[in-house]
Amino acid sequence: MSPAASGRVLGAAFYARPTEAVARDLLGCLLEHRTPAGMTRGRIVEVEAYLGPDDPACHSARGWSERTRHLHGPPGRAYVYRIYGLHWCVNAVTREVGHGAAVLLRAVEPIDGLDVMRARRGAVPDRQLARGPGNLCQAFGITGAEDGISLSRGPLRILRGDPVADADVVWTPRIGITQAAEWPLRVLVRESPWVSGRRVPR
Repeated sequence: MSPAASGRVLGAAFYARPTEAVARDLLGCLLEHRTPAGMTRGRIVEVEAYLGPDDPACHSARGWSERTRHLHGPPGRAYVYRIYGLHWCVNAVTREVGHGAAVLLRAVEPIDGLDVMRARRGAVPDRQLARGPGNLCQAFGITGAEDGISLSRGPLRILRGDPVADADVVWTPRIGITQAAEWPLRVLVRESPWVSGRRVPR
């Protein structure tokens, strides 16, 4: 990627592709959220792909519902949902309208707005600020209010960053789920101290 391309907002065409390809290419991209409390930005280092109605772990496998309507597109929208009634999770919707696939953002390396993140997260080490999907949303101030908004326009955006070489990319089974947990659809930056779960050594 050329220096000129870095920092440009990703358009809908980036997301209107196979979910695994979008997941891989999101590594190294920049997540940015502008709120009244301030701007936060970080480098995406871990994601998981959820493939659609044929993926038992994907919400669209249960069919369309009011809760999951934004999961079904259009591509490039945020799909935000709550787990255990406590934690928000943010996803980037992929593929064509109606399919119901997305990439879950699992961990981000904080770059800008660390003071804002610290205020939101409390007394935790910086390494824990945006490590895990619930912590990430708390640090970035992402809630259900962002469900369905465009990731190309508005306050929550994903921008191109420095690309991650294939040698530094690792695919593993997904974590924190019970169905199709063995599917190798979690992708992360090798040896990054910011990823959730156990780090993957060289």
